[in-house]
Amino acid sequence: MDTRNLILNFIKKNTLAVISTVSIENKPESAVLEFGETEKLELVFDAFSNSRKYENLQQNKYVSFVIGWDENITIQYEGTAEQLTAENQQLYKKAYFLKNPEAKRWENREGIVYFKVTPSWIRYSDLNKKPWEIIELSQF
Repeated sequence: MDTRNLILNFIKKNTLAVISTVSIENKPESAVLEFGETEKLELVFDAFSNSRKYENLQQNKYVSFVIGWDENITIQYEGTAEQLTAENQQLYKKAYFLKNPEAKRWENREGIVYFKVTPSWIRYSDLNKKPWEIIELSQF
């Protein structure tokens, strides 16, 4: 299996991630959230416009994620978040709802917005192997 597919398959197996953003005061803030993904290794998530992560993303579009922590396998993911507009959100919402069908209940709630994250760096770590298997991607 090639590296991209190894990483994509692992991301697909997980429904929760920790996202980290930076506040206007340059303080880190993290939250657990549901997410979806695309075949291009992009991540998709929703947020309410009154949430800390939304406010943080309005002034700093750079984010990081940790995906997976069970079974000693994890992904560290860094990228750039882009708020989706009405014109470009349908494809991404489809990927998000395919993985998280229960999240559709928020779709028409006032203040809900959707983001796509384009990766800039990904590290896959399997700590079960000896030596540990560490794979990094920075070309997308």
